[in-house]
Amino acid sequence: MLLIPAIDLKDGHCVRLKQGDMDLATVFSEDPADMALHWLKKGARRLHLVDLNGAFAGKPKNESAIKSILQVVQEYAEDNGLDEIPVQLGGGIRDLDTIERYLDDGISYIIVGTAAVKNPGFLHDACGAFPGHIIVGLDAKDGKVATDGWSKMSGHEVIDLAKKFEGYGVESIIYTDIGRDGMMAGVNIEATVKLARAVKIPVIASGGVHVLADVEALCAVQDEGIEGVICGRSIYEGTLDLASAQERADELTEGAQT
Repeated sequence: MLLIPAIDLKDGHCVRLKQGDMDLATVFSEDPADMALHWLKKGARRLHLVDLNGAFAGKPKNESAIKSILQVVQEYAEDNGLDEIPVQLGGGIRDLDTIERYLDDGISYIIVGTAAVKNPGFLHDACGAFPGHIIVGLDAKDGKVATDGWSKMSGHEVIDLAKKFEGYGVESIIYTDIGRDGMMAGVNIEATVKLARAVKIPVIASGGVHVLADVEALCAVQDEGIEGVICGRSIYEGTLDLASAQERADELTEGAQT
Protein backbone atom coordinates (compact mmCIF):
# COMPACT_ATOMS: atom_id res chain seq x y z
CA MET A 1 0.00 0.00 0.00
CA LEU A 2 1.69 3.14 -1.24
CA LEU A 3 1.05 6.44 0.51
CA ILE A 4 1.35 9.02 -2.26
CA PRO A 5 1.78 12.68 -1.23
CA ALA A 6 -0.21 15.13 -3.31
CA ILE A 7 1.37 18.35 -4.51
CA ASP A 8 -1.37 20.56 -5.89
CA LEU A 9 -0.06 23.50 -7.89
CA LYS A 10 -1.80 26.87 -8.12
CA ASP A 11 -0.02 29.96 -9.43
CA GLY A 12 3.32 28.22 -8.90
CA HIS A 13 2.61 27.48 -5.24
CA CYS A 14 1.82 24.27 -3.39
CA VAL A 15 -1.75 24.49 -2.10
CA ARG A 16 -4.64 22.36 -0.85
CA LEU A 17 -8.27 22.91 -1.75
CA LYS A 18 -11.48 22.00 0.02
CA GLN A 19 -13.77 19.99 -2.27
CA GLY A 20 -12.03 21.34 -5.36
CA ASP A 21 -12.93 24.98 -4.71
CA MET A 22 -10.17 27.25 -6.05
CA ASP A 23 -11.41 30.01 -3.76
CA LEU A 24 -10.79 27.80 -0.73
CA ALA A 25 -7.08 27.27 -1.33
CA THR A 26 -4.57 27.12 1.51
CA VAL A 27 -0.97 27.82 0.50
CA PHE A 28 1.39 25.37 2.20
CA SER A 29 4.56 26.25 0.33
CA GLU A 30 5.75 28.79 -2.20
CA ASP A 31 8.45 26.34 -3.31
CA PRO A 32 6.85 23.12 -4.66
CA ALA A 33 10.24 21.56 -5.41
CA ASP A 34 11.28 21.99 -1.79
CA MET A 35 7.98 20.42 -0.71
CA ALA A 36 8.62 17.48 -3.03
CA LEU A 37 12.04 16.99 -1.45
CA HIS A 38 10.47 17.12 2.00
CA TRP A 39 8.11 14.24 1.16
CA LEU A 40 10.90 12.23 -0.45
CA LYS A 41 12.94 12.55 2.73
CA LYS A 42 9.85 11.37 4.63
CA GLY A 43 9.93 8.16 2.62
CA ALA A 44 7.57 8.87 -0.29
CA ARG A 45 8.05 6.33 -3.09
CA ARG A 46 5.78 8.13 -5.53
CA LEU A 47 4.44 11.67 -5.96
CA HIS A 48 1.08 12.92 -7.20
CA LEU A 49 1.07 16.31 -8.94
CA VAL A 50 -1.96 18.30 -10.03
CA ASP A 51 -1.85 21.44 -12.14
CA LEU A 52 -4.94 23.09 -10.67
CA ASN A 53 -4.78 26.12 -12.96
CA GLY A 54 -4.42 23.73 -15.86
CA ALA A 55 -7.43 21.70 -14.79
CA PHE A 56 -9.63 24.78 -14.95
CA ALA A 57 -7.99 26.32 -18.05
CA GLY A 58 -7.84 23.08 -20.03
CA LYS A 59 -4.14 23.50 -20.77
CA PRO A 60 -0.86 23.34 -18.77
CA LYS A 61 -0.22 26.33 -16.52
CA ASN A 62 2.43 25.24 -14.01
CA GLU A 63 5.07 23.62 -16.20
CA SER A 64 8.01 25.46 -14.65
CA ALA A 65 7.08 24.28 -11.17
CA ILE A 66 6.60 20.74 -12.47
CA LYS A 67 10.03 20.74 -14.11
CA SER A 68 11.65 21.96 -10.90
CA ILE A 69 9.98 19.10 -8.99
CA LEU A 70 11.18 16.56 -11.55
CA GLN A 71 14.74 17.82 -11.23
CA VAL A 72 14.64 17.43 -7.46
CA VAL A 73 13.16 13.93 -7.76
CA GLN A 74 15.85 12.86 -10.23
CA GLU A 75 18.65 14.24 -8.09
CA TYR A 76 17.25 12.61 -4.95
CA ALA A 77 16.97 9.24 -6.70
CA GLU A 78 20.55 9.48 -7.97
CA ASP A 79 21.91 10.54 -4.59
CA ASN A 80 20.17 7.62 -2.87
CA GLY A 81 20.90 4.92 -5.44
CA LEU A 82 17.28 4.56 -6.55
CA ASP A 83 16.36 3.57 -10.08
CA GLU A 84 13.21 5.64 -10.26
CA ILE A 85 10.71 7.50 -8.11
CA PRO A 86 7.51 7.63 -10.17
CA VAL A 87 5.75 10.96 -10.54
CA GLN A 88 2.18 11.10 -11.79
CA LEU A 89 0.60 14.28 -13.13
CA GLY A 90 -2.88 15.48 -13.96
CA GLY A 91 -4.62 18.74 -14.75
CA GLY A 92 -5.38 20.30 -18.11
CA ILE A 93 -3.93 17.53 -20.26
CA ARG A 94 -6.05 17.44 -23.39
CA ASP A 95 -3.80 16.36 -26.29
CA LEU A 96 -1.17 13.79 -27.20
CA ASP A 97 1.56 16.40 -27.75
CA THR A 98 1.24 17.55 -24.13
CA ILE A 99 1.44 13.97 -22.90
CA GLU A 100 4.54 13.31 -24.97
CA ARG A 101 6.21 16.49 -23.72
CA TYR A 102 5.56 15.64 -20.08
CA LEU A 103 6.76 12.05 -20.47
CA ASP A 104 9.94 13.35 -22.15
CA ASP A 105 10.42 15.69 -19.19
CA GLY A 106 10.39 12.72 -16.83
CA ILE A 107 6.77 12.28 -15.73
CA SER A 108 6.03 8.57 -15.27
CA TYR A 109 2.24 8.58 -15.49
CA ILE A 110 -0.23 11.01 -17.02
CA ILE A 111 -3.62 11.30 -15.37
CA VAL A 112 -6.53 11.99 -17.70
CA GLY A 113 -9.71 13.07 -15.95
CA THR A 114 -12.24 15.42 -17.51
CA ALA A 115 -10.94 14.75 -21.02
CA ALA A 116 -11.54 11.02 -20.54
CA VAL A 117 -15.22 11.59 -19.81
CA LYS A 118 -15.85 14.29 -22.39
CA ASN A 119 -13.65 12.86 -25.14
CA PRO A 120 -13.14 9.12 -24.60
CA GLY A 121 -11.58 8.87 -28.05
CA PHE A 122 -8.67 10.96 -26.77
CA LEU A 123 -8.16 8.59 -23.84
CA HIS A 124 -8.27 5.62 -26.21
CA ASP A 125 -5.66 7.24 -28.46
CA ALA A 126 -3.47 8.13 -25.47
CA CYS A 127 -3.50 4.55 -24.19
CA GLY A 128 -2.54 3.32 -27.64
CA ALA A 129 0.25 5.86 -28.10
CA PHE A 130 1.69 5.64 -24.59
CA PRO A 131 0.88 2.18 -23.19
CA GLY A 132 1.56 1.76 -19.49
CA HIS A 133 1.73 5.50 -18.87
CA ILE A 134 -1.92 6.54 -18.74
CA ILE A 135 -3.98 6.66 -15.56
CA VAL A 136 -7.62 7.67 -15.59
CA GLY A 137 -8.90 9.89 -12.79
CA LEU A 138 -12.53 9.35 -11.86
CA ASP A 139 -13.92 11.92 -9.46
CA ALA A 140 -17.35 11.09 -8.16
CA LYS A 141 -20.09 11.92 -5.72
CA ASP A 142 -22.80 9.40 -4.87
CA GLY A 143 -21.50 7.12 -7.61
CA LYS A 144 -21.76 9.74 -10.38
CA VAL A 145 -18.69 11.11 -12.17
CA ALA A 146 -17.89 14.84 -11.97
CA THR A 147 -15.86 16.84 -14.50
CA ASP A 148 -14.38 20.32 -15.00
CA GLY A 149 -12.65 20.57 -11.62
CA TRP A 150 -15.68 18.94 -9.98
CA SER A 151 -17.92 21.82 -11.05
CA LYS A 152 -20.16 19.67 -13.27
CA MET A 153 -21.85 16.32 -12.76
CA SER A 154 -21.74 14.10 -15.85
CA GLY A 155 -24.49 11.63 -14.98
CA HIS A 156 -22.17 8.71 -15.80
CA GLU A 157 -21.84 5.86 -13.32
CA VAL A 158 -18.28 5.43 -12.00
CA ILE A 159 -18.18 1.66 -12.46
CA ASP A 160 -19.55 1.82 -16.01
CA LEU A 161 -16.83 4.25 -17.07
CA ALA A 162 -14.13 2.35 -15.18
CA LYS A 163 -14.91 -0.85 -17.05
CA LYS A 164 -14.98 0.99 -20.36
CA PHE A 165 -11.64 2.68 -19.76
CA GLU A 166 -10.09 -0.55 -18.50
CA GLY A 167 -10.83 -1.93 -21.94
CA TYR A 168 -8.92 0.98 -23.46
CA GLY A 169 -5.78 -0.12 -21.61
CA VAL A 170 -5.40 2.43 -18.80
CA GLU A 171 -2.69 1.49 -16.30
CA SER A 172 -4.79 2.18 -13.22
CA ILE A 173 -7.66 4.28 -11.84
CA ILE A 174 -7.52 7.06 -9.28
CA TYR A 175 -10.87 7.20 -7.53
CA THR A 176 -11.70 10.38 -5.63
CA ASP A 177 -14.78 10.83 -3.49
CA ILE A 178 -15.23 14.57 -3.96
CA GLY A 179 -17.64 14.77 -1.07
CA ARG A 180 -14.75 13.91 1.24
CA ASP A 181 -11.70 15.41 -0.46
CA GLY A 182 -9.99 18.03 1.67
CA MET A 183 -12.53 17.48 4.45
CA MET A 184 -10.51 14.79 6.29
CA ALA A 185 -13.70 12.83 6.95
CA GLY A 186 -12.23 9.40 6.27
CA VAL A 187 -11.89 7.40 3.07
CA ASN A 188 -15.04 6.07 1.43
CA ILE A 189 -13.91 2.47 1.83
CA GLU A 190 -17.16 0.92 0.63
CA ALA A 191 -17.27 2.82 -2.67
CA THR A 192 -13.55 2.31 -3.30
CA VAL A 193 -13.76 -1.45 -2.73
CA LYS A 194 -16.87 -1.68 -4.90
CA LEU A 195 -14.98 -0.05 -7.77
CA ALA A 196 -11.83 -2.13 -7.23
CA ARG A 197 -13.88 -5.34 -7.36
CA ALA A 198 -15.45 -4.29 -10.65
CA VAL A 199 -12.13 -3.99 -12.53
CA LYS A 200 -8.90 -5.98 -12.80
CA ILE A 201 -6.50 -3.02 -12.92
CA PRO A 202 -5.20 -1.32 -9.74
CA VAL A 203 -7.24 1.37 -8.01
CA ILE A 204 -5.67 4.25 -6.10
CA ALA A 205 -7.87 5.77 -3.41
CA SER A 206 -8.12 9.51 -2.93
CA GLY A 207 -10.07 11.88 -0.75
CA GLY A 208 -10.71 11.94 2.97
CA VAL A 209 -7.55 10.45 4.52
CA HIS A 210 -7.26 11.97 7.97
CA VAL A 211 -5.51 9.72 10.48
CA LEU A 212 -3.57 6.45 10.65
CA ALA A 213 -6.78 4.49 11.14
CA ASP A 214 -7.83 5.49 7.61
CA VAL A 215 -4.63 3.99 6.21
CA GLU A 216 -5.08 0.84 8.28
CA ALA A 217 -8.65 0.49 7.00
CA LEU A 218 -7.40 0.62 3.41
CA CYS A 219 -4.65 -1.89 4.15
CA ALA A 220 -7.31 -4.27 5.43
CA VAL A 221 -8.95 -4.32 1.98
CA GLN A 222 -5.91 -3.90 -0.27
CA ASP A 223 -6.30 -7.47 -1.51
CA GLU A 224 -9.33 -6.19 -3.40
CA GLY A 225 -6.97 -4.41 -5.78
CA ILE A 226 -6.30 -1.12 -4.01
CA GLU A 227 -2.70 -0.18 -4.78
CA GLY A 228 -2.28 3.02 -2.84
CA VAL A 229 -3.82 6.15 -1.39
CA ILE A 230 -3.18 9.79 -2.18
CA CYS A 231 -2.56 11.88 0.93
CA GLY A 232 -3.12 15.61 0.97
CA ARG A 233 -4.33 17.88 3.75
CA SER A 234 -3.71 15.28 6.46
CA ILE A 235 0.07 15.14 5.91
CA TYR A 236 0.30 18.91 5.46
CA GLU A 237 -1.59 19.70 8.64
CA GLY A 238 0.03 16.89 10.61
CA THR A 239 -2.90 14.65 11.50
CA LEU A 240 -1.03 11.90 9.63
CA ASP A 241 2.74 11.43 9.69
CA LEU A 242 3.79 10.15 6.26
CA ALA A 243 6.88 8.26 7.41
CA SER A 244 5.25 6.37 10.28
CA ALA A 245 2.07 5.75 8.28
CA GLN A 246 4.02 4.22 5.38
CA GLU A 247 5.98 2.08 7.84
CA ARG A 248 2.72 0.86 9.38
CA ALA A 249 1.26 0.14 5.94
CA ASP A 250 4.36 -1.89 5.09
CA GLU A 251 3.99 -3.88 8.31
CA LEU A 252 0.35 -4.67 7.56
CA THR A 253 1.13 -5.59 3.97
CA GLU A 254 3.97 -7.89 5.03
CA GLY A 255 1.79 -9.45 7.69
CA ALA A 256 -0.97 -10.17 5.19
CA GLN A 257 1.49 -11.90 2.87
CA THR A 258 2.93 -14.24 5.53
